[in-house]
Amino acid sequence: MEFKVGQKVIYPSHGIAIVEQIESRQINGEKTEFYLLRVQANNSTVMVPITNASGVGVRRLIAARQCDEVLKFLAGDFDSPSTDWKDRFKGFSEAIRSGDLFAVADVLRTLTFLNQNKPLSFREKQMLERARYLVVSEIAVVSRKTEVTVGSKVDEAIVDACSRHNGSIIEGH
Repeated sequence: MEFKVGQKVIYPSHGIAIVEQIESRQINGEKTEFYLLRVQANNSTVMVPITNASGVGVRRLIAARQCDEVLKFLAGDFDSPSTDWKDRFKGFSEAIRSGDLFAVADVLRTLTFLNQNKPLSFREKQMLERARYLVVSEIAVVSRKTEVTVGSKVDEAIVDACSRHNGSIIEGH
């Protein structure tokens, strides 16, 4: 998958980034081309080898028609999370690193459900905030709506899913 200078892309775990440059560097005597990405969330830059971009999970933003699909997905039922927080955290981390918006949305929905039933650990709270930011920011940019507007729709969808969820409530931590 090739990207152009000025194009918005998703850099997994960080969200929307803009391809600022495509540049070549000599590394170990070999010429390697890189995307220089500017991450919007914190204005940092990341260099990603073009040959490794898809392996890292860099992708195009979702299509506009997929915004409603993500909201419907968020409002749908979901599997009950693992009772072992270590397993949960590992699975959630992998989902966020994948860059797949539906996987991140699943993390958001599940952690929100858990948070309604028991206090989350500090790390899970951070992950909940990260997942919410990733989902809301991408939908907002694609749909050309404010993050506040999209955030309200995301929250409504999750409340709907959590109120209808048939799974068990997690005990312990």
